[in-house]
Amino acid sequence: MLKKIAFGLSVMVSLALLQAQETIPFRITKHNNIIVKTLVNDKDSLHLMFQIAMEDASISPNRIRKADHIKFKDEISDGNTIKISNKKYENIRFFDNELTGHEADGKIGTGIFKGKTFKIDYDKNQFVIYDKMPDLKGYESTPLFFENGQFYIVADNVLDNRQQEVYFLLQSGYSGGILYSNEFADGKELEKKLKVTGEKTLKNSAGKSVITKQGILPFLKLGNTVLKDISAGFFVGDLKTQKVSYFGADLLRRFNWIFDAERQIIYFKPSKYFNEPYYKIN
Repeated sequence: MLKKIAFGLSVMVSLALLQAQETIPFRITKHNNIIVKTLVNDKDSLHLMFQIAMEDASISPNRIRKADHIKFKDEISDGNTIKISNKKYENIRFFDNELTGHEADGKIGTGIFKGKTFKIDYDKNQFVIYDKMPDLKGYESTPLFFENGQFYIVADNVLDNRQQEVYFLLQSGYSGGILYSNEFADGKELEKKLKVTGEKTLKNSAGKSVITKQGILPFLKLGNTVLKDISAGFFVGDLKTQKVSYFGADLLRRFNWIFDAERQIIYFKPSKYFNEPYYKIN
């Protein structure tokens, strides 16, 4: 009997190893950003922020660590290698002088997962890369829209007791919850309908005001899962620059995510952060 149990466990472990080809550890900052330790061109040890809204990589002008072995021409560098854990990725393109999140020297995008099913596992602080679909027990799914290297999903806002579909760009570089597009914010009169909790004003070189307001959205529905009292930002004032709505890092961390290899479906289930307090934008 014990031999049969041991054999069964061995088969289960073997199947899991066949499905999960590799894992990449990461850490999460207090600003909800994912940081991956990398070795670039076998020389530069860099901490790169995972940016789900891009495919390539970039270096920040405000980086902490040196990146002397990435050679740029017109702010683009091709043919680089990135080593993460024991895996080396070839022909990585870097862009220069792109701002990134706190504690990071630059950004790394989803290109390292090209053609593969991958999981963002916030419970275990790791990416998991698969050759075939893993066990999806406990997961919901929703269509994934892939355009110009960026991912969009549809979620339902519940505002004034009315449910409204919104297309959200998955944006792991934005530390907060929701950031609405100008079109949605103006069309739905969010200043009147959301409970506003804060405001921040900046001025550009022309003296025009850039004002962001933070409010609370009562409900957001993703599939059959409902989030309550979500932090939601929007722009007001003379200058508005937000063309799309963001599903930010504070919402992303509340789920574990599996992206299919074709980038047509995304699977999700609540993570250990689902009921954590919402991030406050200063």
